[in-house]
Amino acid sequence: MSEPKTSRALVIAVVALMLAMATGGWILGSANPRSNLPSEASPEAGFSRDMQTHHHQAVQLSMIIRENSTNPAVRSMAYDIALTQQQQSGQMFAWLETWGLAQTGESMTWMSDLLNEDASHAGHGSVAPGGPHTMASMGMASEADIQKLTAARGETADRQFLTLIIAHHKGGVEMAEAYLQRGDNAMVAAFATKITKTQEAEIAALNQLLSQLS
Repeated sequence: MSEPKTSRALVIAVVALMLAMATGGWILGSANPRSNLPSEASPEAGFSRDMQTHHHQAVQLSMIIRENSTNPAVRSMAYDIALTQQQQSGQMFAWLETWGLAQTGESMTWMSDLLNEDASHAGHGSVAPGGPHTMASMGMASEADIQKLTAARGETADRQFLTLIIAHHKGGVEMAEAYLQRGDNAMVAAFATKITKTQEAEIAALNQLLSQLS
């Protein structure tokens, strides 16, 4: 007799829990956890997609110079950049998967919206001076730049890489700062803050390496 009583007690407990959850809005109400996830058009989604693209090129540039340079300091810096930015790209990929969003979308719209809002508030109309941001304006190397770096060797390659990656990092910092102005997700904001700090420190180190070349 004890087993049926135990089963009935378990059923009653489960039903009571479900009722409590429904009353609290856990099942169908506004407190559904997925309702708080970033949307397709959110700055979180745009930042994660565009920063992944930006990071992927930094990894590409770093791996090219690893092959073409004989400067230990340059090769070591490139290796650190490749490792860090590949790991961060993985984090952003995982966020988009968790949020149920596509890995790709229209580039830079989240940042252009911010620019246009700032312009409107300042009385400049719909577009701020300098026009909307693009990935190229964020320091992305052109295909011609990549081909030149691929063909270069020795100190010529070092100088090209350092010049390209400094501009690239500056664009990454600008993107991270734009998210901090626009977004409100604590996790993404902490990540963007980390990017600004690490890339600003790397810019200083990269400039020092560039100044040491003959």
